[in-house]
Amino acid sequence: MKLPVIAAAALAAGVNLSSFAAAPIPLPEDRAYPGEIHLTVDASDLAHRVIRVHESISGLPADAVLLFPKWLPGNHGPTGPLDRLAGLMISANGARLNWTRDTIDVYAFHVPVPSTAATVELDFQYLSGIATRGGRAEIGQNVMILDWNDLILYPAGYYSRQITVQPSLKLAEGWKLGSALEPLVLNGAQTTFKPITLNNLVDSPVYAGRYTAQLDLDPGGAVPVHLDLFADRVESLYVKPDQLAAHRAMVQQAYKLFGSHHYAHYDFLYSLTDDVVQKGLEHHQSSEDGANADLFTAWDKTAYARDLLPHEYTHSWNGKFRRPADLWTPNFNVPMQDSLLWVYEGQTQYWGNVLAGRSGLRTRQQALDQLAMTAAFYENQTGRQWRPMEDTTNDPIVQMRRPEPWRDWQRNEDYYNEGMLIWLDADTLIRERSKGKRSLDDFARAFFGINDGSYVTVTYTFDDVVAALNAVEPYDWAHFLHERTDSVGKPAPLDGVRRGGYHLVYADTPTDFEKQADDGRHRNNQTFSIGVDIDQKGGELAEVIWDSPAFKAGLVEGDVLLAVNGTAYSPEALSDAIKAAKGTKAKIELIIKNGEHYKIVDIDYHEGLRYPRLEREATAPALLDEILAPRK
Repeated sequence: MKLPVIAAAALAAGVNLSSFAAAPIPLPEDRAYPGEIHLTVDASDLAHRVIRVHESISGLPADAVLLFPKWLPGNHGPTGPLDRLAGLMISANGARLNWTRDTIDVYAFHVPVPSTAATVELDFQYLSGIATRGGRAEIGQNVMILDWNDLILYPAGYYSRQITVQPSLKLAEGWKLGSALEPLVLNGAQTTFKPITLNNLVDSPVYAGRYTAQLDLDPGGAVPVHLDLFADRVESLYVKPDQLAAHRAMVQQAYKLFGSHHYAHYDFLYSLTDDVVQKGLEHHQSSEDGANADLFTAWDKTAYARDLLPHEYTHSWNGKFRRPADLWTPNFNVPMQDSLLWVYEGQTQYWGNVLAGRSGLRTRQQALDQLAMTAAFYENQTGRQWRPMEDTTNDPIVQMRRPEPWRDWQRNEDYYNEGMLIWLDADTLIRERSKGKRSLDDFARAFFGINDGSYVTVTYTFDDVVAALNAVEPYDWAHFLHERTDSVGKPAPLDGVRRGGYHLVYADTPTDFEKQADDGRHRNNQTFSIGVDIDQKGGELAEVIWDSPAFKAGLVEGDVLLAVNGTAYSPEALSDAIKAAKGTKAKIELIIKNGEHYKIVDIDYHEGLRYPRLEREATAPALLDEILAPRK
């Protein structure tokens, strides 16, 4: 094995390496692992939110190295929660083995295995978050999220697809589970699943709960597709017929788009709770999804959340079946490279919004309103002055989704939504050039719809994407894509909006969709006026836009807005003050609290309230309406 980069550099400089030399970690090879792993998980301790794990591993060499998964698919970064592993005890032949953590790669554990040991036994715990001190919680009183990558150590030196695992799971009495895994033996609260390769195990999470429901999204279909609901309350599980119909239409619209499927069965694992983390994470035959408990019971107020399922579903085709070549890795401890996330996530974001509109999960107007909010964000974003969108594909590694002090200036994972705008641009351009005969739908079917029924991953490169676009509509697609992904200081890619028959405008009232989104986030969004996003009730500034009037007045994230023009803060009081200052020279006076300090701040802004929306351009074809129309 090659020396780690830091060690090689030190050696070249004549530094003595003996103080930090580590035993080698075998590189993964595509060969069958000679043993297997029996994995027994006890997730019944709800009171302490502790999951207890026992592993029995055969086939280990004398100088074994066990790895805790670090680079997690769908996270696009080194986010394996190693800090939550505790109590690691390893033994063989009834005697304890003294493991040693690798000092360079702390996700690796060196284990001396006796030659007489047929198996090595591991016991440890995974500690879910408790309140805010413990971070994000996966275990609540009524709902649980279980990711196998949190619960396993595996032998180094092999591709993950070459390691077989026999998993077993114990839940609390009365709880039920949902998963893409197939049960082998059911014994009360204990479920033993069929043996599975490690890569597919990690790709098959489990949701479990006290109150559950399973809905058939493709009755009579060739393969099962289910919506598995897990909620804090029974009433949250009630799905009205029209809501169910929209979810069923989503499945059919996806089949019409891609012309294939790449799973033996598919499960949307959907938590409806505020008690555990709300996830959106793709897997090949399932997805981890989460929303507030009132998603279905307050349906008329939750349209902003309804593109999550079509987004994650699209990933079964784009991301899981077809995957950027530099994002495919042989095991979970080889670093990923994220350069094509604007295809992986950006085009998925595009189809998520489109399928939400085509299926009726959102109305056409709601889909347009969502697009308006996205377009406005990038039209006003300051960070594009210095950082190209493509560089934000490194954010899952650089930032790992930690909060940023100046998100607008720093940029953050813009490959999602700016990527969506780029693919709208491409779609409308294909439609325009082909006079409506072809579209990005044709690309999706040709690129992601291959090998119907197979779920063996097929990788792709930038050149593969360009070639597939040229097969749909000949054009200089390499230049088109480079210009939009690599450039700095250029306007946001809004040609797709204009070519689609609309243009972006700002009004003094938010759309119903934007108001729903702000209410769902409990925010008063004034980012396009004075440049702040504010907690609706407490008045704390959640974000201040770089170089905005609020920024120039000295406001920062975490400031608390107490009063506006001498009146106690409320969203209405701030809106009234912004309206009153429009077209005048009067400044908006704010009283601000930061910790124990108070100050009076004057905001020099006179352009009124600004909320984005799309306005129809009567002289242009309504290509956006065509894109959002359901396929017959």
